[in-house]
Amino acid sequence: MGYRWVVLAVGALAQGTNAAVFLGLPAITPQLREYFDLTLPQVGLLLGAVNLGTMLTLVLWGVAADRRGERLVMTIGGVGAAACLGLAALDGPVVAGLALVGVGLFGASVNAASGRAVMTWFPADRRGLAMGIRQTATPLGAALTAAVLPLVAVTAGVPTAFLALAGCTAFVAAAVALLVREPPGALRAGHRHGVILTDRNLIRLSTASGLLVVPQFTAAALMVELLHDHRGVAVGLAAGLFGASQVLGGLGRLGVGIWSDRVRDRVGPLKTLSVVIAAGFVVCAALDQAPVWLLATVLIPTAAVALCWNGLAVTAAAELAPEGSSGTALGMQNSANYLSATITPALAAWVAVTLGWPAALLLAAAAATAARVLLIPAFTPAHLAPKPA
Repeated sequence: MGYRWVVLAVGALAQGTNAAVFLGLPAITPQLREYFDLTLPQVGLLLGAVNLGTMLTLVLWGVAADRRGERLVMTIGGVGAAACLGLAALDGPVVAGLALVGVGLFGASVNAASGRAVMTWFPADRRGLAMGIRQTATPLGAALTAAVLPLVAVTAGVPTAFLALAGCTAFVAAAVALLVREPPGALRAGHRHGVILTDRNLIRLSTASGLLVVPQFTAAALMVELLHDHRGVAVGLAAGLFGASQVLGGLGRLGVGIWSDRVRDRVGPLKTLSVVIAAGFVVCAALDQAPVWLLATVLIPTAAVALCWNGLAVTAAAELAPEGSSGTALGMQNSANYLSATITPALAAWVAVTLGWPAALLLAAAAATAARVLLIPAFTPAHLAPKPA
C-alpha cells in the first residue's frame, strides 16, 4: 500500500523536471538572446519549440503507455529528452531549436505516463489528492528553475544551463527505471484507442480544458506586464506578486483535489471553478484603472484560481477512459492544453496592445465562460457517481 506513494513521488518529480524545461527556460531569455544573438521574436520561437514537440506526440505516448506500461515509456522519453538537451548545448540557435523540439517530443512521455501511473495505483477516493500533488509539481518545478537557472547561465554560461537540465532529466529517467512498476493485475489496453479519441464526453472535456488554459496563461504570461508596464508597479514587486499567485495556485491544486475526492466528482468542482475564474477576470477588467492595491487584491487570487483547476480536468479525463486506457485519454486532454498554451500568450498580448488591457482580461473571462457551457451536461463516470441514500 505504501509503494503507491513512491510511484507518486517519482511521477511528481518527473512532472516537475519536465516543467523545469518548458516553463523554466524562459527565465534565461536574456542570456539566450545574448548567447545566440537573437531578437525577442526569435527567442520566442526558440522557447516555443518545446511546446511544439510536446503537442505533436502526447497522444502517441499515451497510446504507448497504455500498451507497454509507464516505466518503459517514461524511461525512454527521459533518456531521449536528456540527450536532446545535451545536443542543445553544442551548437548555434538552429541546432538548439531542433534539439528543443526533440526535448518536447520525448518529454511529452511524462505527461501521459506519469498520470497513468497515478491512476493505476490510487483508488478513486484518493485520486483527486494524488493528481493534485502531481500537478502541483509543475508550478513548483518551474519556480525552482526560475530561481536557479539564471544564476547557472550567468556564472557558467548557457551551454552549462542546458547540461544542468540534461543531468536532472537523466537522473529522473534512472529513478523511473529503478522505482516505477505497475500494480499486480494491471490491465493493458488493446486496440481501443480510436474509440477513446472519438468519445464525445472526452472531446468536450478536453475542449473545456483547453479553454480554461486561456485565463491560466493570460495571467501567467501578462500579469507582470499588466502590473509593471500598465500600472507602474516596480518590476520586482510585480514579479513577487506573480510568484505569490503561483504558490497559491499550486496549493489550490491540492485543495481542489481533496474537495473532488470528498464529493466523488471531478466535473462539478470544475464547473464551479470555471464560474469563479470568469467572474474574477470580469472584476479585474472593471478595476483596470482602480487603485493598484485594489486591482492586485483581486488579480492575485484570480490568477491563483485560474491555475488550480488543472488536476481536476486531468483526473476526469483519465477516469472517462476504459480501464487500462487512461494514458491515451490523458494524451488527448493534454494536447488541447498545450495547443491553447502555445496560442494564448501571443493572442492575449495582441488584444492587450490593440484593444486594451480590459479586453484581454475579458477574453480570459469569455474563455472560462465557454468552458462552463461545455461542461453543462453531466458526464461523471458511473463508478464515481454519488451512491443513493
